[in-house]
Amino acid sequence: MCRLLLVKSDREFAIADQLVRFAHIAKNNKEFQGHGWGCAYQKNGSWRHYKNIAPIWEDDITRFGASKLLLAHARSAFKDEGIAVENNMPFFDSRYVFIFNGELRGVKIAEQGRIGAEKIFNFIKRFDRGNMLEALQRGTDLIRKRTKYIRAMNIIMADDQRAYLASIFNEEPDYFTLHYSRDGGRLIVASDPLPGDERWAEIANGTVRALP
Repeated sequence: MCRLLLVKSDREFAIADQLVRFAHIAKNNKEFQGHGWGCAYQKNGSWRHYKNIAPIWEDDITRFGASKLLLAHARSAFKDEGIAVENNMPFFDSRYVFIFNGELRGVKIAEQGRIGAEKIFNFIKRFDRGNMLEALQRGTDLIRKRTKYIRAMNIIMADDQRAYLASIFNEEPDYFTLHYSRDGGRLIVASDPLPGDERWAEIANGTVRALP
């Protein structure tokens, strides 16, 4: 399963500082997180996107400058299948950026997408009528009803103003629980606590919410 990162701040931060720490948790994870990686970040009022099929810890992560909003994803491909850079997250359209970690079995939704995560992204957007939190709540509720078994479904989405999170799992809480750290005007959400001196707390299973 994959690793997720969101950093949202009132002030610009060095992207490399956060990616170095994210690369540490990806490289030292109990599951291989080296099937490529990607990030999306805000720069001068627009999204910039980057993907690489190499593991994040083997890439040059000093190239990105500074931002107030960053999402990153390190991939562990399901059954080692579909390993191609176009399958790396974040997925994005003209408005939203999306990252996912989890496994769903027996999903009965008809949606476009190269892999399951992209289908979930597109399915959730079906319900967007100007309120992404409501769309995320409705989309995840329907996915739960139409799925035989959800091992985990962790989602982080963002537009240029807000971020949204869903964390739902039925096993391995030590692996699938998301963690967050808030320090003044900076919020970090990650699959595992990043190395450093922040204080981390767990995000409760079943959470679907907007992030400040």
